Amino acid sequence: MAVAYSSSHLQLQPLSFTKTLNRSSNSITPKTLVSFKPNSKTLGIRAIISQTPPETQKFEHCFTKKDDGYLYCENLKVQEVMEAVERRPFYLYSKPQITRNVEAYKDALEGLNSVIGYAIKANNNFMILQHLRSLGCGAVLVSGNELRLALRAGFDPTRCIFNGNGKLLEDLVLAAQEGVFVNIDSEFDLDNIVSAARIAGKKVNVLLRINPDVDPQVHPYVATGNKNSKFGIRNEKLQWFLDAVKSYPDELKLVGAHCHLGSTITKVRELVLSRNLNLIIEPGRSLIANTCCFVNRVTGVKTNGTKNFIVIDGSMAELIRPSLYDAYQHIELVSPPPPDSAVSTFDVVGPVCESADFLGKNRELPAPARDSGLVVHDAGAYCMSMASTYNLKMRPPEYWVEEDGSVAKIRHGETFEDHMRYFEGLSL
Repeated sequence: MAVAYSSSHLQLQPLSFTKTLNRSSNSITPKTLVSFKPNSKTLGIRAIISQTPPETQKFEHCFTKKDDGYLYCENLKVQEVMEAVERRPFYLYSKPQITRNVEAYKDALEGLNSVIGYAIKANNNFMILQHLRSLGCGAVLVSGNELRLALRAGFDPTRCIFNGNGKLLEDLVLAAQEGVFVNIDSEFDLDNIVSAARIAGKKVNVLLRINPDVDPQVHPYVATGNKNSKFGIRNEKLQWFLDAVKSYPDELKLVGAHCHLGSTITKVRELVLSRNLNLIIEPGRSLIANTCCFVNRVTGVKTNGTKNFIVIDGSMAELIRPSLYDAYQHIELVSPPPPDSAVSTFDVVGPVCESADFLGKNRELPAPARDSGLVVHDAGAYCMSMASTYNLKMRPPEYWVEEDGSVAKIRHGETFEDHMRYFEGLSL
């Protein structure tokens, strides 16, 4: 997503937070530390992403397979984490990698009036949101509860954008009260925003979401800018919306335009600088995906016909991207395979009662030992946030490796007892 608006309409605050929000206190349980330390300190490498990048150090990923055959997160063996935490699938993040990714975006945007508007839909972990906010990020929201979560995490509402094609009136009222930017997506959306402004007694800063009718050559589920997409306003309707916004001077202030081409915008610096625009970008997967892996245990190996299968305890319920989008996510073992293990072609599958329950197909892997660790990489975005309880596979816990190399739990895993609490006090 890219949002551009004239600097004459609004003066951006610097990438820091000085506004004190009068919110209810954070009710989230403090993080739980796992009691062990790695053998060495974490080393921070700063990555630079820019159209004209300066000299910089080589990018170093947080997950590396070292000469001893073990997978490490920063300088900590993933195998050690598996042995220290509860025995079930889990997500493991690198907090330093999240920081490095944000710093890379800041470097790329240096010299521009800009806001890094993190897409909360990509990963809504409360601890991660608080960390991103502390690094100066704003937030892009697509539901009322994402708005409430952003406010609870301390995001400055004037650095947030409420997006979406079906925003509800009660959520728009909250956005208007807090001073959140709101995208206009349709005629009925415009009507609801005007109503929300009147109820809140506040003028709303609005942007027009433009549907540019561009084929981005991406998976159809993530193509949001073609003519048949449910999102945005077609070019031939723009003048009508411009006139409509002007007809509500007490309720609306038009401050910019919003366009989403499906992750295909690659050159913006000259465009933004030549027009004295303020730029808001919406990184989601690029900001958070590579900071995390999904850690599983091998239940067993089997062969049916010509197909070899590695069966793990994780599944499409916890991580649906491969089966939903046919997305490729790299898979590897956590520890060295048995000495006599031969490399074969495997489908990596879970225990869910669906043929679509796979994490990877046709992967060249050494045959793993039962109970050994196996990870799915790039699992930080659109994985946990899309997890379900299908087959009563409960949502897993999440941990991250801190800057000092310690491990902290940043989300409790769901349990069967959590499921049963939904039915307490009910009767036939």
